[in-house]
Order: sequence, then C-alpha cells, then structure tokens
Amino acid sequence: MTVESGGSSTPGAARSSGTMDARWPELLMAAFLFVVAVLVIVDSQRVGSGWGDDGPKSGYFPFYIGLMLAGASGWILLSQLRRWKHDTEVFAEHEQLRLVMAVFVPMVVYVALIFGIGIYIASALLIGYFMLRYGRYRWAVTLPIAIGVPLFFFLVFERWFLVMLPKGPIERLLGL
Repeated sequence: MTVESGGSSTPGAARSSGTMDARWPELLMAAFLFVVAVLVIVDSQRVGSGWGDDGPKSGYFPFYIGLMLAGASGWILLSQLRRWKHDTEVFAEHEQLRLVMAVFVPMVVYVALIFGIGIYIASALLIGYFMLRYGRYRWAVTLPIAIGVPLFFFLVFERWFLVMLPKGPIERLLGL
C-alpha cells in the first residue's frame, strides 16, 4: 500500500498528499475472500456436498455459497488487475485510516488477551479503555460499567444458558 502525493486525480497522475490508492486493499481483500471460498469448497467436499437419501448432505449449502463467493471474489480480483494502471480511486485518507486503526489495534489486543486472561477480564479492560479514552468518562462511571457488563454476560451465558466462554487464570482461581 503506497501513499502518493501530488494534486491531480487524472489517470496516471499522483493524488493529493495523505491518500491511499484503492488498488491494493481491493486486490488483497478479493484474494483473501477467494482463499476463504476455496477453503469452504474443499471442506464442503470433505463432509459431503451432494444429495443423500434423506436430503442435502451437511456440505451442500456451504459448497454453493463457497462457489458464489469464489466467483464474486475472482471477478473482483480479475477486474482490479485489468484496470490496474487506470485506477485512480482513493481508498482512504490518512485521517480516516488513523480512526480505523484507533479501533482496530485495541480489538486485536482484546482478542489476544482473551487467550491469556479470559474473555471477561479482557472485556472489562476493553470497555474501560474505550470509555476512558474516547468517551472521556470519569472513573466513577467507567468502573461500574466496565465490570458490570462482563459480569452480566457471565451470568447470562455461564449460569443461565450454561455456555462456557474462555476463562483465564483469575477466573479459574475464583472457581468460576
């Protein structure tokens, strides 16, 4: 992904400073979705994608959804490659990317923390972070909500529905 500078939006000309071309994001996302589609198709074949005596096998519908996804992402991939030199569309400006990363990076950290400390404590930290950082709430408002929301979901999922969610060492020490 490259950032170009310049002032014109005509084909072949450079763009204003602080923008990113749409070429690479579109190409990479189409390629990623194509790989996902191939995985769905292969796995559908593994579990059976045909029609059995009692109806469709378990891979029947995923197989056709995988085919449609492969067709759509393949079409986007090829059309993006075909118009590569003439594409002048702007994907995002740096400020827009900064705002996306302000949410994306904490979410990646959150997912990583789930494996280390469990979903409930990681969720409390994430909620607290966003409330303090972007909501600019005081600690007196943040703490009860950051603790209360994961506690509510613990009661609903673990106690009411009996669905176990990933726990970390602290929850295990507490016997939860």
